Parts: sequence; C-alpha cells; structure tokens
Amino acid sequence: MKAAVCLLPLLLLAACAPPPAAPASGTDEPHRPRFHFTPDSMWMNDPNGLVYFDGEYHLFYQHYPDSTVWGPMHWGHAVSRDLLRWEHLPIALYPDSLGYIFSGSAVADSANTSGFGAAGQIPLVAIFTHHDPAGERAGRDDFQYQSLAYSLDRGRSWTKYRGNPVLPNPGIRDFRDPKVIWHAPSRRWVMVLAAKDRIHFYTSPNLREWTFASEFGAGEGAHGGVWECPDLFELPVDGGPETQWVLLVSINPGGPNGGSATQYFAGTFDGTRFIPGEGFGGQQAHWMDAGRDNYAGVTWSGIPQADGRRILIGWMSNWDYAQTVPTRRWRSAMTLPRSLHLRRTPGGLRLASWPVEEAARLRGPAVRTALPALADRHPLPASGALRELELALSWPGPAPAAAGVVLENDRGESLRIGYQPAEQQYVIDRGQAPRQAFSPKFAGIQTAPRIAAGDTVRMRLIFDAASAELFADGGLTVMTSIFFPEAPFTRAYLFREGGGDVQAAYTEWPLQPVR
Repeated sequence: MKAAVCLLPLLLLAACAPPPAAPASGTDEPHRPRFHFTPDSMWMNDPNGLVYFDGEYHLFYQHYPDSTVWGPMHWGHAVSRDLLRWEHLPIALYPDSLGYIFSGSAVADSANTSGFGAAGQIPLVAIFTHHDPAGERAGRDDFQYQSLAYSLDRGRSWTKYRGNPVLPNPGIRDFRDPKVIWHAPSRRWVMVLAAKDRIHFYTSPNLREWTFASEFGAGEGAHGGVWECPDLFELPVDGGPETQWVLLVSINPGGPNGGSATQYFAGTFDGTRFIPGEGFGGQQAHWMDAGRDNYAGVTWSGIPQADGRRILIGWMSNWDYAQTVPTRRWRSAMTLPRSLHLRRTPGGLRLASWPVEEAARLRGPAVRTALPALADRHPLPASGALRELELALSWPGPAPAAAGVVLENDRGESLRIGYQPAEQQYVIDRGQAPRQAFSPKFAGIQTAPRIAAGDTVRMRLIFDAASAELFADGGLTVMTSIFFPEAPFTRAYLFREGGGDVQAAYTEWPLQPVR
C-alpha cells in the first residue's frame, strides 16, 4: 500500500473526477494491455491476497471503484487457471467502520487452525490492514491495524472476523501490508509486516492471536522512503538442495531510477528471526527490478509442491506518476507473472526473475536470424505492437557505444532499449513523446548494471501495447517500463551506435492478445 498518502487532497481529487467512461473496445483504448492484467475500470494498485486454491490463481488488488485516482481502498478480485486469461469477479472486501481495506495476503488454512472452516470445508483466510481515515486526520499514529476475513466458497464471498482487529497498532504510523506464511518446521503461522522503515515478524498458532517475534531492517538496505509490501519465502540455490530465505521489501520513494521499487535480502530464517547472508547486510541495496515500473510485487501462496515454482506479480506503475498516466476508463496494469530463482554469481547470491512458462503460449511463428556484422539499423520482421524478442550481442573487435532495439511509430516517437559496453549497463530511454507530458518525472533514461559475466550479452524483451519488460542475462537484471505513445509502436529495428564490430543473433515472435 502506498506509503506517503496525503489523504484529504486525494479524496478531493476523487470527488472531482469525471464520471466513468462508457465501456470501450480495444481500439478505443490504445494503451490497454492485451495480455497483462488490468481492472475492467477505475483505479488499481498493489496486488494483494495472492493464493492458489482448487485449480485457480486468485489475484486480489487495491481498488477504488469510483474513480481513476486513488481513493478509499477495496479489494478487487480476479481468478485465472493459466496466469494469462483472467475472469473478473465482484469486489471481495469493502471499507467498513474500521476503515479502508489496505494491502495484505491470503492463505488456504487446510488444517483449519483458525476454526473458520465448516463441514470439512477449507477456509481461505485474508489477512489485511484496516486503515482508519478519521484517526489519520486526527493526527494519531495508531490508525492502521491488521484484520481477517474468510471465505468458504472458493473466494466468491467473504465474511469479516468479528474479533477484528487481530493485531492492534503499538503506536507506529506506517504499520501495514501483512504477508502470512505457514512455517512448517515450527508448525505455526508467521506474519511479515512493514513497520515504518523496518520489518516486524509475528507468530500465531491460529491466525487470530499474534505474538511479536523479532525486527529486521534498522541500517539494512535502502531507506529512501517508507518500507512496504514485504514477502518472505524459501528458494533453492541454483536449483540444488541448498536453500536460502528471501525477504522482499518495497520502498517508496528511493528506487534506483527514482520513485518506487522493490529491494530484496537473502539469508536465514528460523521461524522467528531473519538474518541476512553474506553481501546482504549493511546499507547495500539489491533490486528485484531496476526499471521504473514494477512495485509492490508479492508471490502466490498455496502453489502445489509438484509445481514447485515461486511466482510473483507486481504493480506495473510508479507512484511518481501513477495517478496522471493518460488512460481514461482504467488506470494501471500488473506485470507478467514471473518465476523467481536464486543464482550464484561472481558477486554473490542474486535473485533472478523470468516470465512464467505459460507466457510462451502467446507466441506466433518464430523468425530466427544471425547477423555476423550488425549495421547501424536492421529492421525486425514482426509487425504490430505485440512482440517478443530474444537477442544475443557480442563484439569480437572494438565495442559500440550502444546496441539494442528501438520501437517506433509514424509520428516520430520511439522507445530505445539497449546495452552500453563501456558502462556495462542496460538502458531504457522512453524519450520525450507528447503523451508523456502528463508528468515531468516520466521521461528520461533508466539504467541498470549488468550482473552476469561473459562475452555475450543476452536479452529477452516482451512488448505489450504500452509496456516493455527486459530480462537480461537469464533474469539476473530485470527492467520494466511503461510508455504511452500517441500511436502504437508498430515497427522495430536493431541498432548499433558509435560504430564498432557487433555480432547479433535474434529470435522474434509476434504475440497473440488474450483480450
């Protein structure tokens, strides 16, 4: 949930917002993603309550159904069986006398530890932050606290627990976004909670009664803004028997390219205390996605052990400009779902992200080409805005100043994504197009350092109608960026800048929309 919310001005903005636009076709919504999740209408931000249950991936999200700017938060709801095609369901949780419904998580309580189950039914339990706007306006610090709701019909309807809140506020102004996991070795639930500029851990036998366990974060990682939306999970290292725990912490502001972003730590967790491993202590920050537009990402609980993946989805925007992007009926999209992996690198353990394997179902026929000598401009064959590109670049002789791919349209607008060998960094430049005048913070160049070693730079790029997701060096470096051209980017070409001897090989696919 967004940290530094100035509540009254935003509510005034919501009250003055234009009425919802009439339903529109895809051609009337040129920036509507064609295979990324979006709300049918109105405002969306953080993903919430991600849980897999009875063959369905549940995606809840922060939602204001009365405006395209932030307002009193609800939990919107959608389900999918393949992570690509989503069915919109009615709003799951509405504000009530305890406040707005801020971010949180959900679990399937298969052992019915909560006692909410009935007649053998497994309850889905949502754990969320209640945000009391009256308490905030009064200048109190204890206006956020944690509450429960449960469902006995596969998430289609929800009952709020009569004993809410289950975790009162100890006097911390930013006290929110609970992520709850089952810790099998200690046979109890663990809550990971954002508490101003650090993380609190709580434990419970039944989801209803919580005991403070420990704290992490003072002097650790980046502290350019308030900590938010934590997640905690265990991953194998390089797919082997060794495991490490990963702690995700979103921060706003303070991201590597400005505004909001998500950092991570790797280490050990014994059910009570998280201890960062080598290379993760102190003030060094590691970023899950160095681009401008992946925030508040969290992972699904309940994915079957036979599947074995840790799958994350994030909010594809940035608080620097999220409320002013030029869409009318709806605002914001989610990233593609991504599988997470821990890899050993020369610099230590790093978290890698990769599009879920289901994303390959969007591909049309592949075109493969090898270029022994890349020219300054080489047209790519696929037409249309939706495309995927796997690109390998190397320079046996003098290196170029930069090389990569450009998307463009007939109005002179372009998006440039590439690699700069001298700086050893990836670059995204979304330019100064007229549509980007909605925010002075939107245009400009984003960079990310290369993490992998080797003579060949490898990039995988996935383009939707208004977004680009770059997965470089096997997902060790990731950048997500949205854009809003006045006309679709229907053409693409590889570029070489500053001369040099560049060899290139690529595979390109047109992508099929799901809406």
